[in-house]
Amino acid sequence: MFVQTLNTPNPNSLKFLPGKKVSLSGPKEFTDKNETSNELIRNILSINGVLGIFVSEDFLSVNKNSKTEWEDIKHIIISFINEFYSDGNEHVYENLSSEDVNINLDEIEKKIIKILETKIRPAVAKDGGDIKFKEYKDGKVKVEMQGSCSGCPSSTMTLKQGVENLLKHYIPEVQEVIPV
Repeated sequence: MFVQTLNTPNPNSLKFLPGKKVSLSGPKEFTDKNETSNELIRNILSINGVLGIFVSEDFLSVNKNSKTEWEDIKHIIISFINEFYSDGNEHVYENLSSEDVNINLDEIEKKIIKILETKIRPAVAKDGGDIKFKEYKDGKVKVEMQGSCSGCPSSTMTLKQGVENLLKHYIPEVQEVIPV
């Protein structure tokens, strides 16, 4: 198995593409090895210097602290990924809960989520990250940046010039986008 790596705009995040399914349940971020029983995620989070893992349909992005060099940990992460899939595992993450979190949203919130999912999420995923809707109140949209986008130096510009402008264009009620 050949695991490809791609740099992201965030120097402390690297995107790993195993060439197999990673998440069957959409994007998910892990920052604490005790919040999962998944062996691969626990192993990667146990590496000294790793701060978090973000899984999406076909990739994982790993965030590290600024003191750790990729050349010191990248081969270990690739080894863990190879071992995980060669042990017969078909995917890394699957959330078996079927709760619908969009049930009690108003029309503006539903429009915001649709734009985030169709126009913004694909672009952010190319850089190894994700954007999650958190709240809409008084013209302000609160979103959470995840994966490579979390802590990325260019994420503020992405939010203001990209996300905020796009949402304002499609939904005049939106006045500002705020990261949480």
